[in-house]
Amino acid sequence: MADFDLVVKGTVVLADRIVDGGHVAVRDGKVVHVGQGAMPAAKERHDLSGALILPGAIDAQVHSLSQKNQEDFIWSTRSAAAGGVTTIVDMPYDEGNLVCSAEAVKIKVDHASPQARVDFALYGTVDPEEGPARIGEMVEAGVAAFKFSTFGTDPKRFPRIPAALLEDCFRAIAPTGLTAGVHNEDDEAVRAAIAKVKAAGITDYRAHGLSRPPLTELLASNQIYETGAQTGCPAHVVHCSLGRGYEIASAYRVQGFRATIECCIHYLTLDEENDVARLGGKAKINPPIRPRAEVEKLWRHVAEGNVTLVSTDHVSWSEDRKTNPDMLANASGVPGLEVMVPLFVKGALERGIPLTRAAELMALNPARHFRLDHAKGALEAGKDADITVLTPEPCTYDAAASGNNVVGWSPYNGIRLPWRVSGTYLRGRLAFDGTNVLAEPGTGAFVRPLPTLVSTGG
Repeated sequence: MADFDLVVKGTVVLADRIVDGGHVAVRDGKVVHVGQGAMPAAKERHDLSGALILPGAIDAQVHSLSQKNQEDFIWSTRSAAAGGVTTIVDMPYDEGNLVCSAEAVKIKVDHASPQARVDFALYGTVDPEEGPARIGEMVEAGVAAFKFSTFGTDPKRFPRIPAALLEDCFRAIAPTGLTAGVHNEDDEAVRAAIAKVKAAGITDYRAHGLSRPPLTELLASNQIYETGAQTGCPAHVVHCSLGRGYEIASAYRVQGFRATIECCIHYLTLDEENDVARLGGKAKINPPIRPRAEVEKLWRHVAEGNVTLVSTDHVSWSEDRKTNPDMLANASGVPGLEVMVPLFVKGALERGIPLTRAAELMALNPARHFRLDHAKGALEAGKDADITVLTPEPCTYDAAASGNNVVGWSPYNGIRLPWRVSGTYLRGRLAFDGTNVLAEPGTGAFVRPLPTLVSTGG
């Protein structure tokens, strides 16, 4: 008689150790145990000796709805499944529906649920005209964190939150235990730098980095962390491109504050002098891609444990919005869901960084960060059997060739990957078989944090 529904065997990569010749046993969609040695009996058994078996990745930063009638959850979660990502956390800046109320959360959940092929959690935000009044109702509606910006891309869809309002929002969030994540670019400093670049007539690839020099990012990061320190709210920088930013976050943590920081995979992979010069608008991201020396600083922070999360900041703009010869006229952001995990594994192995960091930064820490770790983030008994399998099959990435992306372009096209995602399991069911996404729309579910019990005193 079969003891389990599924057993997979290989090199099991956990956040605290690597189990050579290990196996993961699954029953009723949950992990039962991680073992070593002979595989136990199961209805379905796969001996994947030579493969890496990791916890399913949680992408902490995805924009599925930034462009109307473009990607949507039908495609973002397809790319996720093909990339070993079993949960996405979607941002609240949707074209036509700023997620700033319980009703907006419900609309988005109802919209995404029939499309999603992997699980999803949601960020909430505020309408600057309303302030923090609806934060409580969004917590009850199930958001996993809040997102704000110190820079205004659009007054309605991606608004700037001024310092006083940011403080008010942090104070409202603090009792809930959720985290306030903030886009870290100082509005006044960026606008002044943009004006200088335009006055100088610079329009090529250099324009973007010059329009957002390091100080514009670091000023905002200090504001974010100090606002957290003053309000008692967990403060999170959602994407840091500079080694100095990780030093700032670490300093706040040493002082006892909850100061977390996220590194996007593009900051660990691409550089300004080679990739931005070659790709132009297809490598335009806020904050910008920095020089190669800065990339290597970030990897050192990964190795030293100063990075909290690794994510994609995924958005699949149509190609016409990324190919303007005037660098600053392009939309900001790139797709990455399908390739984040193999890119991180490649970079870590090249630098001698243990792969336990992959399980930590793309699964365990995101689950804890968004308070989803009752069900997600680790190959541990009782948690969802979300599993990513990588095999040592060198391949050259091509976003169009896979068929799992709504766009055929990617800044990562042409990169040689030593490991590829050959299997993704969502709650114990095969979602991607290495070639095809098997998870049907509607397979994914909305996941939400467990409620926090707030003491009333007495």
